Amino acid sequence: MSMLQEEISTTLYYDRTFDCNAAKISPGEYYYTDKDMVIVTVLGSCVSACIRDSVSGIGGMNHFMLPDSAAADKDSPVSESMRYGTYAMEVLINQLLRNGARRENLEAKIFGGGNVLKSFTTMNVGDRNAIFVRKFLKEERIRVTSEDLLDIYPRKVYYFPKTGRVLVKKLKNMHNDTLVQREEAYASKLKVADVGGEIDLF
Repeated sequence: MSMLQEEISTTLYYDRTFDCNAAKISPGEYYYTDKDMVIVTVLGSCVSACIRDSVSGIGGMNHFMLPDSAAADKDSPVSESMRYGTYAMEVLINQLLRNGARRENLEAKIFGGGNVLKSFTTMNVGDRNAIFVRKFLKEERIRVTSEDLLDIYPRKVYYFPKTGRVLVKKLKNMHNDTLVQREEAYASKLKVADVGGEIDLF
């Protein structure tokens, strides 16, 4: 089995629309910063949590999907997919805490979980992702200040961690299948991958 780890995005560019530096994240990636910049992603069935320290302005975004392991979920109190989702969230939170964020100041905005992948036969993967991210943040006592989850449309999300501002654009006319292909490739990779790395809780 291969080891699957959340990776920090290295796709950095200058965004002329917002006149600032930007980081683009893909499925399985995250990015965090204390700088005044924008983090951008496009979500279908995947979810992103935008988490920041509301005092210092250090913040970041992840982009993940629970593996499609409904059969394993029934047999195990802590399923493989829940472990993976927890890992994806903790990687981002721990990076923020290591770099000066304080747990009591954390706030989150959550997005995605659209019903856009038709190839899944078990419970809609977007629903599972949305349920997971809400439950995780509630259990971690991280305040959710806004959300845009579920529906049938992909979304483009622009997150400005320094201020907490988020712009969401629903993509009602997708002219190609790139997003769906990217998410399906990511989902099939999740099926054969072990959750990689140990997580220290702060």
